[in-house]
Amino acid sequence: MKKTYAQITRRQFIGASAAAAAVTIVPRHVLGGLGFVAPSEKVSIAIIGAGGRGRTMVRSLFNEEDAQIIAVCDVAEKMDLSAFYYGGFGGRKPVKAEVEEHYAKKTPNFRCAEYEDFRVMLEKEKTIDAILCATPDHAHAVVCITAMKMGKHVYCEKPLAHNVWEVRQMARVAKERGVATQMGNQGHSGEGIRQTCEWIWDRAIGAVREVHVWSDDVVGHWNAVAGLGQWVKTPGRPRETPPVPAGFNWDLWLGPRDDRPYHPSYAPFTWRGWWAFGTGTIGDMGCHNMDPAVWALKLESPISVEATATGVDSEVTPFGEIYNYRFVPRGDMPAVKLTWYDGGLRPPTPEGLDPDDPKQRLGEGTNGILFIGDKGFITCAGWAGMPWLLPLSLHREYKRPEKTLPRSKGYLTDWLAACKGGKPASGNFEYGARLTELVLLGNVALRTKKMLMWDGANMKAASAPEADQFIKEQYRKGWEIG
Repeated sequence: MKKTYAQITRRQFIGASAAAAAVTIVPRHVLGGLGFVAPSEKVSIAIIGAGGRGRTMVRSLFNEEDAQIIAVCDVAEKMDLSAFYYGGFGGRKPVKAEVEEHYAKKTPNFRCAEYEDFRVMLEKEKTIDAILCATPDHAHAVVCITAMKMGKHVYCEKPLAHNVWEVRQMARVAKERGVATQMGNQGHSGEGIRQTCEWIWDRAIGAVREVHVWSDDVVGHWNAVAGLGQWVKTPGRPRETPPVPAGFNWDLWLGPRDDRPYHPSYAPFTWRGWWAFGTGTIGDMGCHNMDPAVWALKLESPISVEATATGVDSEVTPFGEIYNYRFVPRGDMPAVKLTWYDGGLRPPTPEGLDPDDPKQRLGEGTNGILFIGDKGFITCAGWAGMPWLLPLSLHREYKRPEKTLPRSKGYLTDWLAACKGGKPASGNFEYGARLTELVLLGNVALRTKKMLMWDGANMKAASAPEADQFIKEQYRKGWEIG
């Protein structure tokens, strides 16, 4: 009897896919085989996750001459995003229509394929070169690892995955398969982070022993009275069990998570505030705002992580948090402490600076980073934005060094070039995994309510064995990551 797609388990599917891709360990641009994209050709891309962020990325890809979107996959036919800052409608049908309308300007009969299940799409659509993953956090690893094992290049929104173990698996598979990868922390491809690195390496502020990073970006969604996160208004799981909206495959949306009744407080958008699906404010913004510190200070595994919050619920991410990371000396750089703040919490203004003077502001708006050096300060806008020096006398007198880091042509442009055999994108999964792991370790410390003495080599927190359940989560049968 021939098996239907519903009867094929994910383990069987991945096993077959891995066997088929086993000969592609060497990068495709070397072999010229599966996954190879000729320089003269467009990169054929499938979108997996067509909500607000997926729709935004589709529109960004329209501006890339080397990109061609050929398929859209989402578990929802259509979703109303009018209640959120994205506005309008997402889902596979509205985004498919937008893709077809765009490409029809040059190719009148252009058609974009449409799928509910990304596994079915990857099996059927043989001409896909690359995928762009914009699903909720909990599905990143299963989507991306499946695609990479089939020889597909991958762009994944931040954070790279939902737990530390997944992050390491994604980096491992990307390296083994030789695919072109990029994590969606756009500021990593900007000018600001490169200047920050060059100034710190030039010792513009001397040795850096302390860094403060913050984000207050989604204040409009906060619920300060309840003391909970910006996306969810009540603690614990919802008690109501409303019907699943028409055209929405709730079982596929859950993916690797255990079964639970549908509720609109989970999706769309608000999934970020649930531990099962999202990673809270630091997961949303940490890969953006912590990026300059990780790159400029050459941060890898911390020796300890400690976190506090306004309240830690077993289901819902908190309203405001402080995370403290400590790192040993690295080369000629001294030991450093990095502190993350969100929920309106901020570091104190250093002595000698005037917080009411806009020229001495820290960060920009509701986001920023502050490097404290022996000779002064560097502060940057959020999303790894442009740096400036403080005090103002240092900003005026400092002689800027020559540019030594390669400049980016844009995060999508660089990734597409890598898909065609060019050099790896600067935000590839090797770097993205290192950055994301720091972010996710903060949540592990928060949920265990203990200081983690971190053994990065063995992926263990000897001081808190209960952390294991958060370092590697349980997976629903049929959705295991092999």
